[in-house]
Amino acid sequence: MSVGEKLTAEAIRWGLPTKLIGRRVLAYSRLGSTNDEAKRLAEAGEPEGTLVIADEQTAGRGRLQRTWWAPPGTALLISLIFRPQLAPHQAQRLTMLCSLAICEAIVKTTGLAPAVKWPNDVLLRGRKVCGILTELGLEGQRLAYAVVGMGINVNVDFSGVGELARTATSLAQELGREVSRLELLRAILVGIEERYARLCAGESPHAEWAARLATLGQQVVVTTPNERMSGVAEGVDADGALLLRDDNGVLRRILAGDVTLQI
Repeated sequence: MSVGEKLTAEAIRWGLPTKLIGRRVLAYSRLGSTNDEAKRLAEAGEPEGTLVIADEQTAGRGRLQRTWWAPPGTALLISLIFRPQLAPHQAQRLTMLCSLAICEAIVKTTGLAPAVKWPNDVLLRGRKVCGILTELGLEGQRLAYAVVGMGINVNVDFSGVGELARTATSLAQELGREVSRLELLRAILVGIEERYARLCAGESPHAEWAARLATLGQQVVVTTPNERMSGVAEGVDADGALLLRDDNGVLRRILAGDVTLQI
């Protein structure tokens, strides 16, 4: 399957067994940010399940306004619109279920063994293969919509790309061959729909997500906008917050931050 495989709306929907997720697809060859476009559409009333996908992003970003780098046609750059009956503080459950669907799809399509790094990355052998950015639209205290953006390094070649060569990887680099982005995308959408249906029925993805976390049980350093702390990552709560037993023995609840293993 060529690295230039075209991900048209028709190709994505053809044979896709989902009833909600990915039934409406807006595909672009080039876009500033799939998340920005999905948020614009959500504000305009676009229904949940709508998929925005681009072969290239000119202003892609991750958490903390970091840029997302991927040559055209080498990654899956997608955003999904959700309108769940959740409180805003429960929205991390969408990140959970999407990361789980990505892990499951990677296993099914490649046989590789991914793990989740708290709060929103997917790793292969300790290097980042996927990042997730969830952004919310609020009406007062109510969650009007959520957009989950996912960037998956499928056929990206990071060799010779500075620091990224050390911290990032792709499915193709791990396998030594190219991977069908279309096959992977379909598997991801099916996995998301299954888990989203369970979430809407009142089932939390917390237990499955916690079991996938590579962070738990590790001595880590956590950096937040306000402080830097170290300790043991003991668990995560139902809303996705990290439970860190710091070096003074105090159990800290951390909603957002960057985690690195302490060596």
